[in-house]
Amino acid sequence: MTPETAAYVSDGLGALGQTVEIASDGRAGLLRASDPQFDCLVIDRLLPGFDGLTVVRTLRSTGVRTPIIFLTAVGGVADRVQGLKAGADDYLVKPFELEELAARVEALRRRPPLPESQTLLRAVDIELDRLERTARRAGQALDLTGSEFRLLEVLMLNAGHAVTRSMLLQTAFGLDHANPATIIEPHISRLRAKLERDGLPDPVRTLRGAGYCIDAA
Repeated sequence: MTPETAAYVSDGLGALGQTVEIASDGRAGLLRASDPQFDCLVIDRLLPGFDGLTVVRTLRSTGVRTPIIFLTAVGGVADRVQGLKAGADDYLVKPFELEELAARVEALRRRPPLPESQTLLRAVDIELDRLERTARRAGQALDLTGSEFRLLEVLMLNAGHAVTRSMLLQTAFGLDHANPATIIEPHISRLRAKLERDGLPDPVRTLRGAGYCIDAA
């Protein structure tokens, strides 16, 4: 949405007691939306960087279950169906009334919280709490940076399956880089060093030509 529309929505929902954060484009939005602190996400279909459909599909593919509303001028029946199938919970077409948007946001916020199976991840002897943003291995807390936590989160959401470097770059960093290895490999190395402390075996496997994998619990 345009900066003017974003400001209008932010000011309007803020006046109704909501705390609102604005992302300037699809990449920034994807990165911030991965944080489980948000009660609801309002996303436009037409965004610079990653488009809205890509943002929603990526969030859902990585296990983010935060309620999502598409707020967009793309309003054909086929467009609505496409947006809902991508993983959105609601679809509001511009022009819109702020009161209706606020009501829809409130309705989604009243939904029951995620079950533990979606917020508490386990793989091998690692436990990751997506709400508290903490991780432990063999019962000992791991001191992870934000990027290391996001990498581990994506690997654990896909435990037992290969995760490509491109997918890690997109879902953990919100980036689309010509050579993802230059960004991902140093971060993976630092994550592995922290996971291997006290002589524990490396839980992250490198799959030649495919990416990385962490075994399921």
